[in-house]
Amino acid sequence: MDRFSGFVLRHRLLVSLVWLVAACAGAFAALNVPDRLVENFAPPGSAARDANAAIVSAYGTGGDAKPLIPVVTLPAGTTANTPAVRGDLGAAFAAAGKRLDGRVVSYADTGDARFTGDGGRVVYGLVYPKVDPGASQFDEGPDPAGPVTEAMRPLLPPGATLRVTSVDGLADEAGSDGPSVLTETVIGGVGALVVLVFVFGSVLAVVPLLIAVVSILTSFLLVYALTGVTDVNFMVEFVVALIGLGVAIDYSLLLVTRWREERARGLSTEDATRRAMATAGRAVVFSAAAVAIGLTAMIVVPVAFMRSVAYGGVIIPAVSALVTLTLLPVLLVTAGPALDRIAPRWRGDGARAGRAWTGWARRVVRYRVVAAVAALAVLGGLASATLGLNLGEADSRALAKSGAAYDGLADLRGAGVPSGVLTPVDVLLPRGADPDATATKLRSLDAVQAVVAPSGPAWRRDGSALVTVLPVDEGGTDAGKDLVHAIRDAVPPGAQVGGETANDIDFVAKVYGTFPLMLTLVCLLTFVLLARAFRSLLLALKAVLLNLLSLAAVLGAIVLVWQRGNGSDLFWGISATGSIASFVPAMVVAFLYGLSMDYEVFILARLREEYDRTGSTETAVVAGLGRTGRLVTSAALILFLAFASLAAAPVVEVKIFATGLGLGILLDATVVRALLVPAAVSLFGRWNWWLPGWAARVLRVRPSPLPAREEEDRVPIPV
Repeated sequence: MDRFSGFVLRHRLLVSLVWLVAACAGAFAALNVPDRLVENFAPPGSAARDANAAIVSAYGTGGDAKPLIPVVTLPAGTTANTPAVRGDLGAAFAAAGKRLDGRVVSYADTGDARFTGDGGRVVYGLVYPKVDPGASQFDEGPDPAGPVTEAMRPLLPPGATLRVTSVDGLADEAGSDGPSVLTETVIGGVGALVVLVFVFGSVLAVVPLLIAVVSILTSFLLVYALTGVTDVNFMVEFVVALIGLGVAIDYSLLLVTRWREERARGLSTEDATRRAMATAGRAVVFSAAAVAIGLTAMIVVPVAFMRSVAYGGVIIPAVSALVTLTLLPVLLVTAGPALDRIAPRWRGDGARAGRAWTGWARRVVRYRVVAAVAALAVLGGLASATLGLNLGEADSRALAKSGAAYDGLADLRGAGVPSGVLTPVDVLLPRGADPDATATKLRSLDAVQAVVAPSGPAWRRDGSALVTVLPVDEGGTDAGKDLVHAIRDAVPPGAQVGGETANDIDFVAKVYGTFPLMLTLVCLLTFVLLARAFRSLLLALKAVLLNLLSLAAVLGAIVLVWQRGNGSDLFWGISATGSIASFVPAMVVAFLYGLSMDYEVFILARLREEYDRTGSTETAVVAGLGRTGRLVTSAALILFLAFASLAAAPVVEVKIFATGLGLGILLDATVVRALLVPAAVSLFGRWNWWLPGWAARVLRVRPSPLPAREEEDRVPIPV
């Protein structure tokens, strides 16, 4: 690292110019990359994805595109059975289908009373808009509810009311006021600046932000290039901007803090920079590697959208580390002292450990058993809620609380119509299959509201046929998923079952079927990395196990906050979702595994350094946490602010994802790193530092023999 630092400082002008050009090109990429992103979550090769593609190809409607549900409330004294009323309803629904060039089914053309409610006074139907298979799902088109209303209203009986609901409409009404990615990044940046000003107490606070800006823009440049090679999911935009903001500042904060500490000890600016690179810079390298390893699970999972998000996740820590280790030393040597000249009294000189954190560390060491038990109780209690995790689409009641779509759903529910009709299941029958016989068989299944198999050209074409099943329960519920399984078992050979619920089922099977193996691989790689970094088997093993416990606690917190609604309504105005989007747990685990390891590396690297200097575990814990406690807390707060900003995104799934990351960072920086880690290190004593000769040879580092029994209380603890 010293030779690398020397190279960077000798070529400081070249380094500066390279990053300036990269940032300028990245600014162009950041403006244009949104148009190149896609929104495709279904795993390739899955039965549901193939079914949806076949349905859209043959009929131009349906697939995983959800239908609109027009809900008509007739005037008092009339019902759908009234001959004139039924004719008007038929004309109105037909007009809606013609307006959207789609297919329609309702009471008017089936005579099925299950398309009515409240004794026939409330009537609903399904309108499937035409789907353009070549259009990007990420591009927002015009709201089809408006044209449906315009087409139907003039043809309805006088005095009838019309409201159009749908899952997409409810989601749009729930998230219509969210800020853009740029706005969220700016909000996160302002919050980070406030924290940095408090930490540094000087203009030096802008340096980590500058590093973050260069890192984010350069990462967008690489993402832009990546879109020319493969499909990249729209969530990469959030990942690069918000996680990039937090990670780049974290790395910069670690290096700048150590630089100030070395200068306070009397080293020259350049020597302090080299020393900071040799210590904190090394921790940055291992931290970035840990983040990349954590995302390995997403890269090897055979799902394109997760792989593309993982590429973005790997790019941002790698670029942030590279910018931190090249551009930041140049800035510190050339402008650091001048920027750090303003020094209010409360700032401190950087040479001493924080008094508050040193005192806290002493208490944790003194009451190590109590601290460990308390931390494990908190994490274990949260982790237990993970057992109730339900993956799938959010409950419709968790979406909008006002608007036309919400009112339409309320009319349906008030009339006794189950909300499962919002998530119908399409079955594509091959040539030769009998749609009427299939429909009869499917009607016999439990939890079925209605089954339709119309004979018009929008439902039967070129020998194939469509049968649509309206469930009683929504697709995100266990009952809704069980029904899809039952449909798959009941349909004739060659039939294909589509819809979003089937997509979710296949996604879970494909991702989580191999995820335990992938997570095991990640843990093994991380163990090797940390064992080499800390020259200790126990510290590496403890870091991996505590990380897994922390992740389980985060997933449990997501279940409590979102799935069960203990806080989601208070903070975001969203009721209990009843389920969690299938991709969220996998992405939270992949990102948090690496991000939370940042703080493990920051703390344990300093503890190892202090132990090598003093030979005392107690001294290492107290002095190490005293030095890094404020740093880790500040870094975690900055990353939390970035995720809090991301939680304001207009998409519920993104809110849940951001909340999981934010809660994970807070839990990790407080309960885990500030309480459980120092308590555990103190409990294990001299065994923390053991690296036998055979392991040292494998890892290619010098061994660390088991120390003699320590006399902790006789070793002075520097402050």
